[in-house]
Amino acid sequence: MILALALSATALTAQGYRVRLDTRAQTVAYKAVVLDSILKSDTVGGPTGGPVSPDGYAVTCAGSNPYCQLFRPGPTLRATPVTVTADIAVWGFGVPGLSARGTVSASGDLASANAWPGNDPGLQLYIGYLEYAASRFTVRGGRQIVASRLGMTGFDGAAITIRDLIPGLELDAYGGLGLELGTALAINSPALDPLNDFRPQQRQLLAGMGASVATRYGSARVNYEREVDPRSDYFVSERFALQAVAHPLNGVNLTAGADFDLAAGEWGSAEATLGYTRAVWSATAGVRRYRPHFELWTIWGAFSPVPYHAVTGQASVRAGSRVWLRVRAESYAFEPSDATTARPAADWTVDAGIHGEHGPGASSRGLEGSVSWSPVDRPYSITAHAATLLRPLEFRYSESDLLMFGLEAQAEPSSRVRLSLGAARYAETRDRPDAAAFDFNQVRIHARVVLSFGAGDGLGGLPPAVRRMPGGRAARGSGA
Repeated sequence: MILALALSATALTAQGYRVRLDTRAQTVAYKAVVLDSILKSDTVGGPTGGPVSPDGYAVTCAGSNPYCQLFRPGPTLRATPVTVTADIAVWGFGVPGLSARGTVSASGDLASANAWPGNDPGLQLYIGYLEYAASRFTVRGGRQIVASRLGMTGFDGAAITIRDLIPGLELDAYGGLGLELGTALAINSPALDPLNDFRPQQRQLLAGMGASVATRYGSARVNYEREVDPRSDYFVSERFALQAVAHPLNGVNLTAGADFDLAAGEWGSAEATLGYTRAVWSATAGVRRYRPHFELWTIWGAFSPVPYHAVTGQASVRAGSRVWLRVRAESYAFEPSDATTARPAADWTVDAGIHGEHGPGASSRGLEGSVSWSPVDRPYSITAHAATLLRPLEFRYSESDLLMFGLEAQAEPSSRVRLSLGAARYAETRDRPDAAAFDFNQVRIHARVVLSFGAGDGLGGLPPAVRRMPGGRAARGSGA
């Protein structure tokens, strides 16, 4: 279930706030496995020639170790994870342009087994900062996230953006104590204990800057970012990136970008895409190079990751007033690693797709589709969806065949209320030549409720230059 609540209060000083609570809950079950071991002398030959346990489970025997390891089916684990996220905005502190923003999340498992991962820590602050916005610059202080071609960078510190020193030019800079990649946690948080001895003992010092310029024909941007371990005074990461978008002709778009890892002395990812859009059809073609980035404190860089190169293309055509046809293809190849191992506006919407992927040592293929009924003049919809997925779990030894089908209903009885309820059936078959093969079926149910309340136009905290914009006058006149 998801519950969202937005509140606002407006006084003579144009003070106000918005609070939105988003609560989500689901029930889920999955099959556990138990690690076991037996003496190597107790193993027997299996149907494929490899060793198995006397009761038919595949085992792994390493070197001269007298014991072999195996996984046995464990109990069915059931979880009821719940997550509550609060988005908060406050303005009207008596200083035009001054506001405060924050996003905090609390999570837990209502089931007694506490079997759902990712609930530690139970309370996380994603962002929380004060912002002062004027016509020519914006200043922020607190926990924040900066998005750029280098990724989503989280930190506790300060940031400034300066606009229009010359027309179309924007400069920004930021710095503080960094957060770990992909999380709202500091590198020394106990929740990251699995990294143990490899991770730094103190938070990294982070600094970055960027510049962008925009013209009628396109835009370009450059970014630079570095992180330093204060304990050793060594670099953790140092990168820069370039990105550009061009519109040379009507309907033609050209985008390109690349990043370079200064600390490792390697080019990272790069791509270029050419697109053409018309009223009834569009097409894009591009090339891409992807190389993962690892901070210098991690051990993964020692494995010398190699990039892959890809050629992509996609096209879409409107075959009728309610039908679109889409096709997409991609071909990719890795560089030598020197390793020894290798929605239209209509009542009904029908969407279907087929995918196949084949790479070194892994593959997947499946079908997916959905049928939705959503009357144009009615605030509700019903969707039936189904999908299949076939993929190997262990190369040439185990396959998973999954079938999923479900139904979901959504309604919006008013502009302040949204409701949804759905259920899905998952049927999975594990195909293995030993006793570890099993079938596992389950039903997942989810629900969502979003409630919004508010008052005030929310324009009191905007700088005068923004309030004078045409969009600002329209919003103020409508009382939005």
